[in-house]
Amino acid sequence: MQSGKKGDWVQITQIVFEAGSRAPQVPEDTQKVPLQLWVKGYLQADSAIGETVTIITITGRNVTGVLTKVNPGFSHNYGDFVPELQRVGGELRSIVFEGDSE
Repeated sequence: MQSGKKGDWVQITQIVFEAGSRAPQVPEDTQKVPLQLWVKGYLQADSAIGETVTIITITGRNVTGVLTKVNPGFSHNYGDFVPELQRVGGELRSIVFEGDSE
């Protein structure tokens, strides 16, 4: 099991609201899952993944949660290729720089 040392850059998770405890206007499918918070910061004590830990965020806040990652990277992307969007840039340049002929 992976562990982190004091001072390591880590990610923790907190459950903000348990499933079923969310605001009444939240859609039914969303009500069925907990509202989670992910926070990154510096680990304050040697700990293993899955343990409850305290971190200090880059802005100086102390936050407690379950250690989920040590040295977390970025995993977001901008989705799958959309062929229709490939033409938009050229069409926009044509309209802006050549003028609309209508």
